[in-house]
Amino acid sequence: MAGGMDLGTGGKGGKKPLDTAINMVPFIDLMAVTISFLIMTAVWTQIGRLQVSQAGGASTDEQQEEEKTKTVQLTLLVSATEMRLTADQSAFDPIPLTRDDKGRPDLTKLIARFKELKAQLPDQSAITLQTEDAVRYEDLVRIIDECIGSGLPQVSVSAAMG
Repeated sequence: MAGGMDLGTGGKGGKKPLDTAINMVPFIDLMAVTISFLIMTAVWTQIGRLQVSQAGGASTDEQQEEEKTKTVQLTLLVSATEMRLTADQSAFDPIPLTRDDKGRPDLTKLIARFKELKAQLPDQSAITLQTEDAVRYEDLVRIIDECIGSGLPQVSVSAAMG
């Protein structure tokens, strides 16, 4: 046959040799990186879960439950010198922020106020802390700990308005 066309009828049957070496190091590197990203993603999805509820209107069963468990909006305004507790629209007397001999805030009056409030509203579990910029971080952590210890485990922190 003229024309230079190979029809595969060569000396070895037209097959290519199978003894080539494949470099496995890049493939192993790629798999190691992929596996590490898969593991990190699995951890992040566990950490990133949030408990959310639907913002739509409540059903009749939920409305009856809400009426049984009445709660108010508790807000504690924390400044460098005093704390002001408000429940919905009613405000309590300000509590001066005094320090003990070790420099820690004395929160006995705040704890007593929380006990009074829990006696009146036993189903209350949420409080919002509004802090000013001058409040020390250690003081804020101690106040959060006292809120949780007084039966208000749902603590949210926001900046003071005004």
